Amino acid sequence: MRYVKFFFGVLTGSLTLIASASAAPMGFKNSWMVMGDTSKNFQELAFNYATTANDAFGLSVSGMESHHSMKQQNVEAVYTRKVARWNMPNAQANIWFIGGIGSTTGNTFDGSRLTTSPGVQLDYETTRIYVMGSTRVYTGEGPTSTINTLRVGGSFYEVHYDQPQPWFIVEARRMNFASRQYEITPMLRVIHNRYFVEFGANMSGQPRFNFMYNY
Repeated sequence: MRYVKFFFGVLTGSLTLIASASAAPMGFKNSWMVMGDTSKNFQELAFNYATTANDAFGLSVSGMESHHSMKQQNVEAVYTRKVARWNMPNAQANIWFIGGIGSTTGNTFDGSRLTTSPGVQLDYETTRIYVMGSTRVYTGEGPTSTINTLRVGGSFYEVHYDQPQPWFIVEARRMNFASRQYEITPMLRVIHNRYFVEFGANMSGQPRFNFMYNY
């Protein structure tokens, strides 16, 4: 986990140098995307390269920790596919497939285990409203870990394409490895045409920080 924390330190520090994202899990053709998510019970750092307008390949390093000090780390090769997109006059909706294959280690078993992690994400957004639901299943030899997420948000006001826009997001997330309860986290998001950053805290006061940069 110290490697995940090191990468997060480098990348979050470099965000202050970024002058110029989308909530999608991949960018436009021939673009690179870097994403990060960090909280007490879950950390992830991922990047991918979009080989087409619908396909991206990359790597992900993630870690989960339960309230009972059980820990699990995953290193995966990840494939992202835009399954469907609907462009409306003032809105857009998408279906995404996100799947990984790699190695899992932890403090509840010896050695490493082969793991696959298929998942799906559905989202709908306008310039003022955002709704997203996703599920991701980490399965292999031993217990299966599932992450279910629902997000609802709204922007404070409309802006031009080249201006940053603040949003208020509320997320409900359940990671059965960490807890059987849903974690509710209000967050402030600032989004631009190539990046977003999010920060907030869950109902227990534990901080959360996310970012994405597309280039």
